[in-house]
Amino acid sequence: MAKRPALESLEDIDEVASPASKRARVEDASPSPGPTGGAASNGQLMQPRQADQEKIDILGADKEEHQELEEAGATPDAVPDENEDASVATVPHRQSAPDAGYEDLYLDTIDRKVLDFDFEKLCSVTLSNINVYACLVCGKYYQGRGPKSQAYFHALEVGHHVYVNMQTKKIYVLPEGYEVTSKSLEDIKFVVDPRLSRQEVMRLDKEPKLAWDLSNHEYIPGFVGMNNIKANDYFNVVIHALAHVVPLRNFFMLEDMSKRPELAQRFSTLVRKIWNPRAFKAHVSPHELLQEIALRSSKRFTLTDQSDPVEFLAWFLNHLHIAVGGSQTKPRSSIVQKVFQGTLKIESQEITARADAGDRLRFEDAAVKTEITRFMILTLDLPPAPLFQDALDKNIIPQVPLTTILTKYDGIHSQEKMKNRVRYRLLHPLPPYLLFHIKRFSKNKFVSERNPTIVTFPTRSLDMSPFVEPNPSLYPPGEPIWYDLVANVTHEAVKKKDDSVEGEMDKKVWRVQLKDRSRDEWWGVQDLFVEKERAETLFTKESYVQVWERRRECTLNRAAK
Repeated sequence: MAKRPALESLEDIDEVASPASKRARVEDASPSPGPTGGAASNGQLMQPRQADQEKIDILGADKEEHQELEEAGATPDAVPDENEDASVATVPHRQSAPDAGYEDLYLDTIDRKVLDFDFEKLCSVTLSNINVYACLVCGKYYQGRGPKSQAYFHALEVGHHVYVNMQTKKIYVLPEGYEVTSKSLEDIKFVVDPRLSRQEVMRLDKEPKLAWDLSNHEYIPGFVGMNNIKANDYFNVVIHALAHVVPLRNFFMLEDMSKRPELAQRFSTLVRKIWNPRAFKAHVSPHELLQEIALRSSKRFTLTDQSDPVEFLAWFLNHLHIAVGGSQTKPRSSIVQKVFQGTLKIESQEITARADAGDRLRFEDAAVKTEITRFMILTLDLPPAPLFQDALDKNIIPQVPLTTILTKYDGIHSQEKMKNRVRYRLLHPLPPYLLFHIKRFSKNKFVSERNPTIVTFPTRSLDMSPFVEPNPSLYPPGEPIWYDLVANVTHEAVKKKDDSVEGEMDKKVWRVQLKDRSRDEWWGVQDLFVEKERAETLFTKESYVQVWERRRECTLNRAAK
């Protein structure tokens, strides 16, 4: 049998074409020769240098991927250096769209139960917050999606292929690099950044609504638990109370905060997650906003050390006012001041001894100094707790009505401050919401003391007209000004087991009671625990901060007249 000539091809002998080879992910991208066989000649366009061609091939024609590579490749070695000897054949091929019939590839690997988008958006490798992607299989954050990015390496090493951009909410498959447009992923995009329409926001307080998380646990949007990471319960109660102030809530849920400072953006996101009707979990975590607050306050308020809710509330309202464009000199220049800011008249007089009157604390009209100032939080002083109690009444806790401690602002009762005697009076118009701080803690040189006096109050129809100076031009004299309770922050002292001195090292536990307007019910929220409460027993706790809402019918009646 004669041998086949070595130069004769097998296809010519059998007259059968060879099967087409499969296209590999890594292709040879050797530069094609020029029109003159690769030799440079005059009158012809020169070919780019090999290093430049490599950079062009890596960046690709896709503009968005180009930007991500330069921003989130994160290191100078994300783009090959001109002096490197790396072959062009190592450049991966990126797809702009999935192959036909494989549109849902890898989507079955998504695990929604491990996804938690409440934590700060930082790459788990580089700790960078630029161009962060979340792996939808394990829930971790990685930077970029270019060929040398952290997300790309994670896809190759672990085999997790589906990622969402935390800023644009676009979902990609890696290492192929194409975008997924399946409608089955809309629930994930909504949880990343919940957005409700104006009609849905306006119905939050009118239509009672129940929701269920992925574990089939029932919850009410707006009344969800908030994670206490270590000692941030003081923060949780303040945020919950502010999230139920209707004008403030609606503003941060509907307005675009993308061009505002980070503090306003993160507070807006947290409020929208509290009211999210399609959440994966029946609780939220304030970690992202807490990190920003710790940075802005120079670690005055952190998640590891407990602080006073009133101090945090005052700091947060002032900085939130600036973050939404408020002015430091012009009153009512932001939504924060429009909701909470009121006007107060302060009269002061130096104390002089008067033997003829027998009262060294008597006001002299001729020497009274009057000052008009603005407030956002009204401080209410408790009467001193009795030092001694008889044997039969040793377990009785003193009580005082809220209207009694409000007499501080009636313009008649006065207080002694240093060498002056001072009295206060509220002025029209009163703000839509009043913040009361019931002062329970005092410090001296030796110890911090707590006043356990219980403040009794109604949940509806608190008349503030006796504490406001009449002004017929702004409000009809003698007509009541009704306020209803919206939120009540309470304090509870828990004795530590290792304490040797009674009351010296009590642990402070903060809790907030919130009004559900749609059901006319009250709910108590303490960290992750949410339970129903009775309106008749709200005053049995040690109230510390209260939020009162002005009844709308008062405003409507005034406008009609």
